[in-house]
Amino acid sequence: MRVQLFLPYQPPLDFAALLGFLEARAIPGVERVESGAWRRAVRVSGFTGVATVRAATDGAPTLELSIGGARRPTAAVVEEVARGVRRVFDLDADPAAVAEQLGKDRRLAPLLAARPGLRIAGAFDPFEMAVRGIVGQQISVKGAVTLLGRIAGAHGEPLNDPGGLTRIFPGPEVLAGVDLAPHGLTRARAAAVRAIAGALREGALTLEPAGTLEETVARLVALPGIGPWTAQYVAMRALGEKDAFVAGDLGVRKALARGKELPSVAEVTRRAERWRPYRAYAVMQLWTGGQRAGR
Repeated sequence: MRVQLFLPYQPPLDFAALLGFLEARAIPGVERVESGAWRRAVRVSGFTGVATVRAATDGAPTLELSIGGARRPTAAVVEEVARGVRRVFDLDADPAAVAEQLGKDRRLAPLLAARPGLRIAGAFDPFEMAVRGIVGQQISVKGAVTLLGRIAGAHGEPLNDPGGLTRIFPGPEVLAGVDLAPHGLTRARAAAVRAIAGALREGALTLEPAGTLEETVARLVALPGIGPWTAQYVAMRALGEKDAFVAGDLGVRKALARGKELPSVAEVTRRAERWRPYRAYAVMQLWTGGQRAGR
């Protein structure tokens, strides 16, 4: 059974750039990008199935969302999946305001011109993105994807999808009681995943926008194994914080470098003040157009 709907957005939207970003980070078995579409295994309010997103064929400023499963999704399920997709593609962004602010920077201006309407690549499942942030600390994108695929393969709920998706990414209620070190994580990162999963399971933490960015980061860094980079990354990609900023990120520093000399974290932080309140959008531009892809 399949339901189709269209999700509007304010143009422009660089859908192709977002697909490329998501494709490089797609967790095996959980999501994939193919034939100009993003496909994702979903479990929402008891419904298990696949969400497929592609650009509208008539050129309208909408994304086409198709939700399929063994049974027809209810209206509540459709609404929740649509909210998740809007987060993934940041469809509620104001690209004109972002371009006006960031275009004042001489490094960002040509990137904005090359990829107008580039959004923050967000999260369908905020907890999964938090796990990604922990797993991806100081390793390559490819390495993080490999580890996340192992976690999903070992602990995710099986999915029967003719298109090749095989797993639902495990939730906090599962990973709170699992030692992930045998899958290749360091002991510290395995413990950090268990800690955030346990906090979510017990209700001591929620992964929803609440309070200021500073308050959000403070709640996250209070957990073991989560430092400023991970907290800002989670705030940016899981919670949609538009001004989140990973100042120490190597990809950001390389993209802002003059020659071979990397700017210091303090220099990057000072420069980024002019990008407020859209520093996260600047990070996306630097990650996709800089010298090194970001996490």
